Amino acid sequence: MKITDLKVAIIGDAPVVRITTDEGIDGVGAGETAKPYLKPMIEFYREMIIGNDPTNVERVMLGIRRMGSFKPWGTAVSAIEMALWDIAGKAAGLPVYKLLGGKIRDKVQVYNGSVRFKRSGSEPEHFAEDMQKMKDHPYNFSIIKQAVSFHGGMQNRDDFYYGTPVSAQRYPNRGVITPRGFKYLMACIEACLDVLGDDVGLALDCGPGMTVPDALKLAKELEGSNIMWLEDMVTGDYTPYVLADLYTQITPYTSTPIHTGEQIYLRQNFVELIERNAVNVLGPDVADVGGIAEMKFIAEYADLHGILFAPHGVFDGLIGLAAQTHLAAVLPDNFIAFELPQAKPEWWLDIMDGERFPVKDSHIEVPDTPGLGVSFIPEEAKKYLREEDANFFDD
Repeated sequence: MKITDLKVAIIGDAPVVRITTDEGIDGVGAGETAKPYLKPMIEFYREMIIGNDPTNVERVMLGIRRMGSFKPWGTAVSAIEMALWDIAGKAAGLPVYKLLGGKIRDKVQVYNGSVRFKRSGSEPEHFAEDMQKMKDHPYNFSIIKQAVSFHGGMQNRDDFYYGTPVSAQRYPNRGVITPRGFKYLMACIEACLDVLGDDVGLALDCGPGMTVPDALKLAKELEGSNIMWLEDMVTGDYTPYVLADLYTQITPYTSTPIHTGEQIYLRQNFVELIERNAVNVLGPDVADVGGIAEMKFIAEYADLHGILFAPHGVFDGLIGLAAQTHLAAVLPDNFIAFELPQAKPEWWLDIMDGERFPVKDSHIEVPDTPGLGVSFIPEEAKKYLREEDANFFDD
C-alpha cells in the first residue's frame, strides 16, 4: 500500500486531513477548531509522505516529526499521524487501540472542560450557579475543570494584578496578583467547591501568567480541599517553552497536584518535567503533541516516575474524540481522564458516519470499529467545504 495524496480542508474552522492510498483506503485526522491558518503548514508535508506505506506509521513519522513545533504548529504532524493510524486500522480490520497493544479498559473516563453555560456575572455566586449547571448535566461528570486567574479572564478585573491587561493576543498577560485579586480568586474557587462537595472533583485552569510565588501561594492555600489539579499556572497554552525549573519551585512544596503540558510538542520536551518530577500531572493534547503513539510513549514514561496523566482536548472535535478514546483505552493506570471534545457545530454529526462516542456517567465505551471509527459522508460534508477545497473528496 502506498500513500497517493495528502489532502487538507478547512471544515468549520478546523483543519481536516485526508490521506488517500493506491488501495482505495483513506484515513482522516484533524486539528483543534479555530486553526484554519494551519492548512499550508499541513500541506508542507505532502511530498514527504507520498509514496510511503501508511501502515508503517513510525517510519512515515520519522520523516516529518522533527519539523513540527510547540502549539499550534504541532497540530500539522499530529493530524497526519491520526490519519495514518486510521488507515492502518482499516487495512487490518482492527480498531486503532488493537494496533497500540490492546485495551486495558473497556470504557474511558472523560472530564468536563467543554460543556459550558453563559455565566450571568463574574462574582463568586455566579461561579456557583454555573458550577451547579455543569454538575447537573446528564453526562454526570466526575471531574469539572474551571478556568480562573489568567486563564479565566480575571486579569481584566480592576485591581486583580499589578499590570495592564492585553486582550489582542493568546494569553499574553503575566504578573503578580494583588491582595484583593487573590482574595477574589479564592472566593470564586471556594464557591465552586461548595457546590461540588465530595461528589465531583474540581480542576482549575489557571494560566499561563502566574508568578512562581503566587502559584505556590495558591497551591498551599488549597491544600486539604481535594482539588484535582492546578493547570498551567506558570507556563502552558501557546507558550513555546517548558521551564521545568520554575515548576520545581512549586510542586515539591505543596500537596496540591500541579499540572501542565497542553502546548508541548514531542516526548523529548517532556523529559525534564518527568525526570525531575516537576509536576504531578501531565496533560498533553493528542492534536498538538505529535499524535497518538507519541502521547502513549509520554504517558508510559511519566508512569515510571509516578506522574499522572490527564490529557487536554477541549477543541479536538469528533475526529479528535475518536483518537483520544482509542488512546485512553491503552494508557497505563496513571491515566485519570481526558478532556471531552464535542462535535461542534452539531452538523458534524450529520457529515460523519460511524461512532458517536456517547458519554454515560462520565465514561465512553471503547468501540471496536476498524480504524478510528469515524468517516465522512462526502455528499453531506461537501455542503461545508470552502470553494478552494472542493476536490477534498476526489481520489
